[in-house]
Amino acid sequence: MSYEKTDIETDHRAIDIRTHKSICLTRSAQTNLPLPGAHFINLFKLTMRATTMTIRALEKVPGSAVDFGAQIDNVDLEDLTNDEFSKIRDILYHQHIVVFKNQQGLSSKAQYELTKRFDPGADHYGHDNIIDGESTKLHGNFKPVVHQPQVQVKGNGFVESYEGLHNIQLLHPHHRNFHRDCISEDKEHEFTRFYRWHIDAALYDLYPPKVTTLMAVRVPKGRRQIVLYDDGSGETLDASLATTAFVSGNRMFEMLSPEDQQFVKTSSVEYAPHPHVWRGKARSFSNGLRLYSEGHELSESDLPSFDRAKIQILPMVWKNPVTRKLALQIHAPAVRRIHLQDGSVIDDLSRIRDIVYRLQRPAISPQYVYAHDWSEGDLVLFNNHGMLHTVVGTLQPDEIRLFRQCNLAASEPPEGP
Repeated sequence: MSYEKTDIETDHRAIDIRTHKSICLTRSAQTNLPLPGAHFINLFKLTMRATTMTIRALEKVPGSAVDFGAQIDNVDLEDLTNDEFSKIRDILYHQHIVVFKNQQGLSSKAQYELTKRFDPGADHYGHDNIIDGESTKLHGNFKPVVHQPQVQVKGNGFVESYEGLHNIQLLHPHHRNFHRDCISEDKEHEFTRFYRWHIDAALYDLYPPKVTTLMAVRVPKGRRQIVLYDDGSGETLDASLATTAFVSGNRMFEMLSPEDQQFVKTSSVEYAPHPHVWRGKARSFSNGLRLYSEGHELSESDLPSFDRAKIQILPMVWKNPVTRKLALQIHAPAVRRIHLQDGSVIDDLSRIRDIVYRLQRPAISPQYVYAHDWSEGDLVLFNNHGMLHTVVGTLQPDEIRLFRQCNLAASEPPEGP
């Protein structure tokens, strides 16, 4: 595939994407003339319809301090060239979120293949759906696509048929099932919460996926909701119904004091075995960032069988493979211990949660949150090694939300500082 530079600067690393300048790559024109023989097939592929791949900043709300996010238009994700993928990869690791609009026709296979190109050695879905014969609480409402099981269907409401699945009942996470203190039912139409800030990861046996792709098939329309932090800060966030909210791990790290930056660069977190089962009936703060320490976690003897060699101890800070910048990446609800530089270990859960919360909380204030306003056909690709995210919203059973998610357990652990 040949490309020509336009008169717009094509090196996006030299552009502050927040200025809304575009980057363009021009393909050669397509011929529609009949081809006389098989030896012309390659020539036909090289002379496809003229398209221009453009990159621009995501729109932000007034007062936003969000410094990440890009939209790429006019690229065929079903037939992505190596050069195009190279550009997308570079943009992702600079901008952390990439949105592709109008992808209604994208196949599950192409979604999987795009996800896998970020980690060719990966092939297993990022979580184990079944442990000892029972669905885990984390993914009990996810349904694997029959012909592409690395891609999962999620959402809300009854769907008669989709991607080989029939008569599926989906359930959008409700904060009432995870938070200790809940919004009263008479206010749920107008107000909602961040459900749980997290990294997409099993955090036991399987390494955290490098990227996640989310495809919006059906999106509930109409009302917006106010996200209440309800943590004493008085902070709120206006958001579209059932948004997905993102914050930057890089900003989270950069907001720390020099002393805290040194602490996180030299400390690691140990995740519990089967951590999403281990947390048991532990309940969350109202902002979805940490758990209360009330003794509701399961003891090791009550957990499904596990191999201690598969327990994960990961750095608190992960390095971006392109920019080499550092991101504070801690999945707070799953942390069991903190390992310090001097070899000592903090294993008091209340203290651990106090420490992690203090490090993370400043970066989830409203001005740092990007809440994506979903449209049907949106494909969102995000850097799972550089972001925290959460589902948001309170949906009624007849408000249908149908999404496809793909992430693959990484072939290697995240790179530390």
